[in-house]
Amino acid sequence: MALPSFTQHLGVLESAGLIVSRKEGRRRICSLNPQALQDAEGWLAENRRQWEVRFDRFEAHLETVKKEAPNE
Repeated sequence: MALPSFTQHLGVLESAGLIVSRKEGRRRICSLNPQALQDAEGWLAENRRQWEVRFDRFEAHLETVKKEAPNE
């Protein structure tokens, strides 16, 4: 990956609050932001639960349709 692309990715992560950075001399030190990652994990878990419920209902619907369909 080219440095400008890498730097842009770090900028996006920092803008989102997932990492924090500080400059030490010529180096930039990046650290993960644990609270932001926990918030993201919670959001993902909630959405995962919602999609699991939706897929379970969809699967049940497909089974119903399958049973009602005439044999081919």
